[in-house]
Amino acid sequence: MDELIGIIIAAVISWLNFVLIDTWMGLPESPGVKGAEVIGRGIKKRGGDLAGGFFQGNIVCSPDASAGTLLASIACYAIGTPEGGLIAATLVYFGNRLCADPGYAGTTGALTITVIIALTSYIGITPAMFIVGMLIAIFTIQGLYHPSSSKLLGKIAQKMDRYTKMN
Repeated sequence: MDELIGIIIAAVISWLNFVLIDTWMGLPESPGVKGAEVIGRGIKKRGGDLAGGFFQGNIVCSPDASAGTLLASIACYAIGTPEGGLIAATLVYFGNRLCADPGYAGTTGALTITVIIALTSYIGITPAMFIVGMLIAIFTIQGLYHPSSSKLLGKIAQKMDRYTKMN
């Protein structure tokens, strides 16, 4: 497969993997760890969406599906087999416990992307493409313009009935 096309496909899959899992696991509903509320409210003050801000704050402060997806991609690449993703999932699980994060979004993200990497390897998408794709996916949420990306995340949270009830 052409490398550029593979990276684009991997970026889309990675973005969907981590955004849908993190939303489904409730990241937009409330700040799950210390610091996430400060980030969420700061984004809202700059014209963003509070639920999207909580989502962004949670993924900065604790290893959620974005971290799980990236770490599993790296581990699959480093070890050379999808089993690397299982090791990453274990490490993310312990990382969540160290952050006093009660959730399982990071572990779930690592496990789902491990399966996805194994399946897409048959069509020529490599773990390296997923590493680059995940970096692009994270950049679209955390690196461009927080107010706009938080509004997109807020709309996704509303559609999935995971919007915050906090003011």
